[in-house]
Amino acid sequence: MKLVLASTSSYRRLLLERLQYPFEVARPDTDEAPLPGEHPAATAERLAVEKARAVAEHHPDALVIGSDQVAYLGDTIFGKPGTEARAIEQLTRMSGQTVIFHTALAVINTRSGRVHCEGVPTEVRFRELSDAEIRRYVDKEKPLDCAGSAKSEGLGISLLDALSGDDPTALIGLPLIALSRMLRAEGIDLP
Repeated sequence: MKLVLASTSSYRRLLLERLQYPFEVARPDTDEAPLPGEHPAATAERLAVEKARAVAEHHPDALVIGSDQVAYLGDTIFGKPGTEARAIEQLTRMSGQTVIFHTALAVINTRSGRVHCEGVPTEVRFRELSDAEIRRYVDKEKPLDCAGSAKSEGLGISLLDALSGDDPTALIGLPLIALSRMLRAEGIDLP
């Protein structure tokens, strides 16, 4: 079956390439706003499925992969900052705190209609960060397109005291351990 990644994220594309299985990329057209009163983990899981469904309509006989990540601390959600000022604000708020990065993954088999969905949380403990460290980091890494303003796969790792989770690729945006399990369940041969 054809494999389609319902995302234009360069991070997710690079992660999926690790599995060495051919795939296409398609842009999902979905509203990413959380629903009123929706828990951040539920938001991520709902959006992963919605992204996969939006692309599945145009790809019969395919396995469509959707993913979404929501970073949160208590009731505060940290989205993609978009600007340096918002990135600085987010990192200032996360300094010395443990933030949950909940990465959701969905796979839809458009032939059978079967839907797999799983959430993979990662606890990220930020060290106490000075204003100067935050500004230097934002200036050097420009983390404007990632939830929570910190790229653990890059210089952002220097901002952390620890991280804990079942899949190190989940924090980057596509949990490959769960994805491999889902793809094998759908008949894709992966080593």
